[in-house]
Amino acid sequence: MLKDHKKFFDLAYKEAVKAFEKDEVPVGAVIVKDGEVISKAYNQRITRNNAVYHAEILAIEKACKRLNSYRLDGCSIYITLEPCLMCSGAIIQARIKEVYFGSKNEKEGAVITKYTVFDDKKFPHKPKYFYMPDDRFSQLLKEFFKTKRNINRDR
Repeated sequence: MLKDHKKFFDLAYKEAVKAFEKDEVPVGAVIVKDGEVISKAYNQRITRNNAVYHAEILAIEKACKRLNSYRLDGCSIYITLEPCLMCSGAIIQARIKEVYFGSKNEKEGAVITKYTVFDDKKFPHKPKYFYMPDDRFSQLLKEFFKTKRNINRDR
């Protein structure tokens, strides 16, 4: 089972690297059902000029199309960064069963850091969630923002 988690996190990391290479905040997401990858995506807010194009939202959209359903029952999502409030809401709305994330989102995390949305008993669906730290993800984010700070300093 742990080997499967690593495999799916590796795919999410590859998606995050794609975002990094396109000068997007490097976050990747992979949705899996019954051990099969249903969709993958990375942040594209800047590239596609849309505030809601987070990796999770794009992966959910692709998975819904692939499964021909707005409900992603039985699916798991692997994300390189703890979901924000918007993405956590989308995960709840999609009825995703399990959420795995590999780094904390200190500024906007809505699962364990700033908010605990998935623990709120008022919501009709409560995904199980698992924080599985992976230094690759936080290092990629640190490198991205370090580069951004250096560019801004040179201006």
